[in-house]
Amino acid sequence: MLKTGTITGTETPDGYDLAATDFLTEARIRRARPKERPYKLRDGGGLYLLITPTDAKQWRLRYVVGSRESMVSLGTDPAAERRAERANTANAFETIAREWLAKQPFAPKTLAKAVWTFEDLLFPYIGSRPVTALTAPELLEVFRRLESRGKHETAHRSKQRVGQVLRYAIATGRAERDPTADLRGALTPIKVTNRAAVTDPREVAQLLRALDGYQGHAIVEAALKMAPLVFVRPGELRAAEWAEINLDAAEWRIAAHRTKMRRPHLVPLAKQAVAILREIEPLTGRGRYVFPSPRTSQRPLSDNAITAALRRIGYTGEQMSWHGFRAMASTLLNELGFPPDIIELQLAHQERNEVRAAYNRAQRLEERRKMMQAWADYLDGLRSGANVVPFRRPA
Repeated sequence: MLKTGTITGTETPDGYDLAATDFLTEARIRRARPKERPYKLRDGGGLYLLITPTDAKQWRLRYVVGSRESMVSLGTDPAAERRAERANTANAFETIAREWLAKQPFAPKTLAKAVWTFEDLLFPYIGSRPVTALTAPELLEVFRRLESRGKHETAHRSKQRVGQVLRYAIATGRAERDPTADLRGALTPIKVTNRAAVTDPREVAQLLRALDGYQGHAIVEAALKMAPLVFVRPGELRAAEWAEINLDAAEWRIAAHRTKMRRPHLVPLAKQAVAILREIEPLTGRGRYVFPSPRTSQRPLSDNAITAALRRIGYTGEQMSWHGFRAMASTLLNELGFPPDIIELQLAHQERNEVRAAYNRAQRLEERRKMMQAWADYLDGLRSGANVVPFRRPA
């Protein structure tokens, strides 16, 4: 016969002995309960009370039929309970977020930042919540926690990530709407500041002469001189690999996994760019990276290497940034009359129409070659003090 009034023995993870105490004496239960894990209070006959860290309590009974032992939760349908638990786990925000994240072709740096956003800023607060239960006020509380610490841009980025996951949940049939859409205007606006760039031809001429006057490490000097000639993204330049470069063909083919748009990107190299690479090849050509870190050939130049060099030659963060070489080229090439779509192709900006993008990449290479050589020649003219006048693009 089962005893339902007293406990004759217990098994708790931290060794408490609860013999001969009242089953429902809350004080004894609180003293016995581990803070982090569920535990059981037994009556000695198969019946026990399961208590979770959140104080939820459930009666369960172990019994034997023949030689087979089974367990039943009293007052509930165990199978239905297990199905509900599995459904809750499958529809939890963290589960769906990790599933969505695994499908994204993010660059390593972007992936690391996204994982940090989810694991440090979102999962602790909404990770276990079913996506169908999330509300706009609940999400706003999470984002405002970041705003209260002055992390306004991070709050907006977190909102963006939550919205992406919820839209994925909608697409896969696990949610019906995205409550982040209701938060438009609820967060403090971000002050958008463009990256500093020199775009006036006379100032560009001064910048080029300052670059030529840089006295520092040869690898940093070579990267500085390459930056205006190729105007790729900073990470693409500093991590350039010799395996990507064909000096005889005057081409640099950046692998898809290293580009922001996750597509291979071809950079035609002007003769001036080829000359810089041939000059540095005896120094770094036996290694992986064209511009390795001065400290170790196993890593590329750091993010701060070129920025520090710009500061060393006298340019502040408000005057010129590493990324500013892209803005400089885009502005002046447009002013000099080159077709905007050719410029956009060379900047590797995303083309919304995939068919047109493939056609452009395949069919307009020769125009891009001519533009890149004309651009390098124009920079030479500025550097030497030639009259600063717009030139016509080659026919």
